[in-house]
Amino acid sequence: MTTPRRLLLTEGGTAQRTTLTADEFQAISGLGLATATPTLVSGVYEVAAGSKIGAVSVGDLQILVRPKITDLNRLIFLLGYSRRPVWRDDPVELARDDELFPALAEVFSRLATRATDVGLLQGYRTVTDTLPVLRGRVLATEQMTRRFGLPVPLAVEYDDFTVDIAENRLLLAATLRLLGVADLSLDARRRLLRLRRLLSDVSAPVRGAPLDEWHASRLNTRYHDALRLAEVVLGAQSFEQRAGDLTVTGFMFDMWRIFEDFVCTALGETLGDRGHRTATQFTSHLDVDRRVTMKPDLVWLGEGNRVLGLVDAKYKAERPEGFPNADLYQVLAYCTVFGLSEGHLIYAKGNEPTRTHIVSGSGVAIHCHTLDLALPPTDLLIQVDQLASTISEPHVSGLARARAAARTPPS
Repeated sequence: MTTPRRLLLTEGGTAQRTTLTADEFQAISGLGLATATPTLVSGVYEVAAGSKIGAVSVGDLQILVRPKITDLNRLIFLLGYSRRPVWRDDPVELARDDELFPALAEVFSRLATRATDVGLLQGYRTVTDTLPVLRGRVLATEQMTRRFGLPVPLAVEYDDFTVDIAENRLLLAATLRLLGVADLSLDARRRLLRLRRLLSDVSAPVRGAPLDEWHASRLNTRYHDALRLAEVVLGAQSFEQRAGDLTVTGFMFDMWRIFEDFVCTALGETLGDRGHRTATQFTSHLDVDRRVTMKPDLVWLGEGNRVLGLVDAKYKAERPEGFPNADLYQVLAYCTVFGLSEGHLIYAKGNEPTRTHIVSGSGVAIHCHTLDLALPPTDLLIQVDQLASTISEPHVSGLARARAAARTPPS
């Protein structure tokens, strides 16, 4: 039996040298989790991680990309803001050396076990079927056109009180995905297997089908945290494919998406508390013909949906060749279309300094802010609150002086 090889990388960290076969190089190049660059030595490559985190198995080679955030409790906290708010404290304490996906399995298995301790949630589901006896109501059109008016079987529709509802289907889908994660703790695997048995009467997920939609209500309150973490787990890019003679499986998260979701949700909530009506991914157009779509990450709106301010979240400063300041150009375009005198860029600390750029000729101010993701959750939310104060109540006098200085020609 071949001993598995393991390559440990850190998001955005230095490359590591390793030997790869041609199939392994091809598979890694197509995944997007890491890049493999040939060296002068045949068969030896430098493998480096980008801004994705996760774990993939390429044949007998396992590549694990750890986040720069070494405390997984903080990363789990950020993931809690993915798409919609989940929790506001750490439901499970994790060790600093825990791996991401086993850690997610640990948290999910506890939350889901807690949610289902008193039994599975049940609800009504509309079922269309053909039965030898009457149940519910007869579908007359179906009976006459497809059943040719025969007395049996009957085409019927009825409401069934069942455990096979959206909430339980989401829990089952997340459970099955996490059972495929390597290096689970014995307790987490035991809890996940118990959940799978408990959910045995629930429909298994269909590959490629969209996730079931659920809606928070008083009836499913005890499921809320588990369901929202299930959405986080299922939102990770999962793949199972073949590259040459190798089987490739794994999970990946985009750190830029985690950061963007956190900024938009946390900052949107804080601005909402200050009386602002906010919207994420607000759709507008750059050109008069409405052919070029643009979507600022977060805007706050006034009467008639007039944009009063905007924020764009950037996990890393965008510096593509030929456009070294693309982030600034993008926010300037937003400000021009919406008629704003200032816009805001928010970076993860360490990727861009805090500063303000005054655009020549227009006087538009583009403020670059940073958030320190290494802070404990409470301190990070305080920083978000301070940032909300800064961008919603700007120091007009200082900004006016800066613009005046930018417009004054040199003597």
